[in-house]
Amino acid sequence: MRFRQAPGWPAVLTDGPVTLRPYRRSDAMAWSEVRCANREWLAPWESSLGGDWDQLNSPATFRWVYRDQRRSARTGEGMPFAVCLYADGEERLVGHINVGNIVRRAFCSGYVGYWVDRRVAGRGVIPTALALVVDHAFGPGGLHRVEVNIRPENRPSRRVVEKLGFREEAYHPRYMHIDGAWRDHIGYAMTSEEIAAEGGLLARWHRLRARTP
Repeated sequence: MRFRQAPGWPAVLTDGPVTLRPYRRSDAMAWSEVRCANREWLAPWESSLGGDWDQLNSPATFRWVYRDQRRSARTGEGMPFAVCLYADGEERLVGHINVGNIVRRAFCSGYVGYWVDRRVAGRGVIPTALALVVDHAFGPGGLHRVEVNIRPENRPSRRVVEKLGFREEAYHPRYMHIDGAWRDHIGYAMTSEEIAAEGGLLARWHRLRARTP
């Protein structure tokens, strides 16, 4: 089956040591290691799949994840990226970010989800990744609006979107089945007009970091 190339995909996005790139088949071991090492850090915030965490995040499972991500990217329904850090000439896979559930035509919107290795949390990796992916979505990706939905208890993730200037739009009771129960979420959103005058979200993030002592 032949797919037409979706807007904005594939792409590699870079800012300093942070790089977002499409996943590769060879990422299986690195992806599994990060996921398994971060069970306690990630499990409370992820959708309920059932089953053993190590099995659900094994190299064998990655092959299914990889195929699903490629399908969504090729059909224009998603833009999934591996989040990588470069240091001393070596690449390290440290997280994931995706623009998913993309709807085009008169809507031109998508939902952003992300996670990061706890061992690099607090170093600006995910704010940088989110700024990169939003600018890409509003530019080559052809979107007008992006949403991020976060559990109220997930303060670190909420701080990411709040400091980048996402608007808090809604409270969604029992929005998604996560960690064994239907969990409430807070809805945040941003449109392309809100950051156009600032030169994009990454430019805003750079100015914010420059003002932080």
